[in-house]
Amino acid sequence: MIQTDRCSFRWLCCGMAAAFLFGVLVSSEAYAAKKKARRASKPKVEDKRVYLVHADVLFYDQFKNPDAQILNGKVQFRHQGATLHCDSAHFYEASNSFEAFGHVRMYQGDTLSLLSDYAYYDGNDEMAIARNNVKLKNRETTLYTDSLNFDRLYDNAYFFEGGKMVDGKTTLVSDWGEYNTKSKLAVFNYNVKMRTKDMYLTTDTLYYDTGTSTAMIVGPTDITSGKSHIYSERGYYDTKNDRARLLERSVLKNQGKTLVGDSVWHDEKAGLSKAFFNVIYTDTVNKNKLTGNYGEYNDLTGYAMCTDSAMVADFSQKDTLFMHADTFKIFTFNINTDSVYRKIHAYNKVRAYRIDVQAVCDSLVYNSLDSCMTMYHDPIVWNNRQQLVGEEIQVFMRDSVVDRAHVINQAFSIEQLPDTVHYNQVSSKEMFAFFYKGAIREAQAKDNVLIIYYPEDSADSTLIGLNYTETSELHMFLENGKMKKIWMPKAEGTLYPMSQIPPERKLLDGFAWHDDVRPVSKQDIFFWRPKSKKAK
Repeated sequence: MIQTDRCSFRWLCCGMAAAFLFGVLVSSEAYAAKKKARRASKPKVEDKRVYLVHADVLFYDQFKNPDAQILNGKVQFRHQGATLHCDSAHFYEASNSFEAFGHVRMYQGDTLSLLSDYAYYDGNDEMAIARNNVKLKNRETTLYTDSLNFDRLYDNAYFFEGGKMVDGKTTLVSDWGEYNTKSKLAVFNYNVKMRTKDMYLTTDTLYYDTGTSTAMIVGPTDITSGKSHIYSERGYYDTKNDRARLLERSVLKNQGKTLVGDSVWHDEKAGLSKAFFNVIYTDTVNKNKLTGNYGEYNDLTGYAMCTDSAMVADFSQKDTLFMHADTFKIFTFNINTDSVYRKIHAYNKVRAYRIDVQAVCDSLVYNSLDSCMTMYHDPIVWNNRQQLVGEEIQVFMRDSVVDRAHVINQAFSIEQLPDTVHYNQVSSKEMFAFFYKGAIREAQAKDNVLIIYYPEDSADSTLIGLNYTETSELHMFLENGKMKKIWMPKAEGTLYPMSQIPPERKLLDGFAWHDDVRPVSKQDIFFWRPKSKKAK
């Protein structure tokens, strides 16, 4: 019994010891877990101390600078991921700052460096003040100045005594500016100048994105690029690709040509310019103007186009000619040679107005090679009381003045007399008109010529009667707008007194006086009116 009891007691003691040991272990693990949790819940204290990494010599001078450690020879500091090297320094450990002298070099990562002759660094504010021969380099962008403050906390660099930024092939200078090394956005103020190989920009305020090489125009700005000059107060200029997107009625000029629009897009390398809304294109060399809501022009090819309320105004003569069409296009051939010439296409619902002449047709082509303007599809031309129609009408110019005209197929000339009731008429297969100083001096009608003419009494200009004539050819010579001489070969005709005119002789077959279609002002050219089906 005693042995058994001793054995039982021994086992009991061992069990109690094991239980105690297990409890201790459990308590230790719980304590460790709680300790770890408390550590995790405690906020981390950011280490903002400036560390001195190396100096060849360190000493104190209690008389000259008792607050500083004076360092010489290969001095190196470290702070918040940045390192700074210099020849000598004053280290103010109490204020967590230092002054650096001689060959100052600060590096942040492998993309940002700041070089200067002198710098002061405040570790608490993370502010570097660099002076004299300052060079801030961020990847491919370098900023040169003599006075720069660099705020590492917000990645902002400020210069205020003149600075120059070099970004690839782009150079910018100004009196004052700032540059964010993180966003890569720079702001330049006062006497701003930007230059690339082919472009020069001047303004007072400019934003520049070094990441995209794009300048943002926010005030009155002049840009010279090649032969082009741009004035804009708001827009964007891509210096890498020489492209501009300009707003707020920007103006683009090129060798006597001016393009204005609510917004203008210009690609200098491609020679292409586009304008949107309220577009005005003026050519002072050729004395014409083109307006519309969309237009484009290519300097390299000489191609131009305008549409949406498009209008051409030619002011080469005393009176301006206004012309409207759905679309105008200009094609240039043999550009940059002595044999250059152009073709102007106007198509769909062409209407033209000048004080002395008006016209309508479906489409029109002007060729500067022979100075010929050809009107297609139901062309009609009016001059004072005269109307001319045909399947096709060609007008040849000389020194911007009408020299001659040719009406092809179903030619029909009508003159409305002052009483507005009677009409002189000529119809033939084709007609020719010859002008002198802009006034018609000779008219010809050929092939199957039919004539209705009302001779007048020379005394009181009353109508004598109606002369109906059929012939193969007609020549009329005019002076001051009045017929002076007439010639024709063998002809057959009848003179009817005014009281004995047969009704069927008053109008030739195909007669139609289209006065309701005729443009009456420069504003009226925008309102298309089709020809009346019913002849008068």
